[in-house]
Amino acid sequence: MRKWLYRLFIELTNHSLSSKLLASFARSRLSALLIPSYAKIYHINQEEMEKSLKNYKTLQQLFVRRLKAGTRPVDADEHAIVSPVDAIIEEMGTIQENSEIIVKGKPYSIAEMLGSAEAAQPYVNGFFFILYLSPSHYHRIHSPISGVIEKQWSLGRKSYPVNRLGLKYGRRPLEKNYRLITEVTAGGKRMAIVKIGAMFVNSIELTHKEERLVKGEEMAYFSFGSTVVLLFEQGSFVPDPRIHPPMPIKVGERLGYWC
Repeated sequence: MRKWLYRLFIELTNHSLSSKLLASFARSRLSALLIPSYAKIYHINQEEMEKSLKNYKTLQQLFVRRLKAGTRPVDADEHAIVSPVDAIIEEMGTIQENSEIIVKGKPYSIAEMLGSAEAAQPYVNGFFFILYLSPSHYHRIHSPISGVIEKQWSLGRKSYPVNRLGLKYGRRPLEKNYRLITEVTAGGKRMAIVKIGAMFVNSIELTHKEERLVKGEEMAYFSFGSTVVLLFEQGSFVPDPRIHPPMPIKVGERLGYWC
């Protein structure tokens, strides 16, 4: 019953009209009235923001805020893979032979997430991370490695929530939500950075237009909280032993190493 009610609520509210209305409000000057309470409710760290709270004129501007220079130091080890976002590591583990991953006890298909079995094949028996961004998090996305963008594509239309309830009761949000996928290669190894849209607001804006990425460099931003999935080829990645989900992590902190 709980699962049915949850899905019914999402279907009734996750309409293109409601999405447009919410996005329009977040970009309006009227939304500025909510900024002080939003910052308080979500415990926004104002000390690290590029601007003071009063300088943000809309909720949208606060969602996509930048941080002061040097706030997120990037692990300098050339073999280190770093977190692309401030987030909670919700899950991590091995991608199964059938190209599935298990998240909150529920199987998700990498083939569905990437759009085809062919796209998923390089990641079979590889490693994955699920990085969840709440509304309180910094929403800009940075490159986890230095490398070359080989391919970039988008899939999906509607978006279910990607929080714990969404992962448990939603209609397979990691596979079906709007998502923007970036494949990057470095030193003969490949990884996929899957940026997944959240409920109501699908906007994922690219800010990096070049072919080559530098570790720690900004790539894009979410217009609202969401999720990033990282996929690694078999034998190419070893996680840092200190990583144990669920745990918080910040941009530039080490997730593990290239093999």
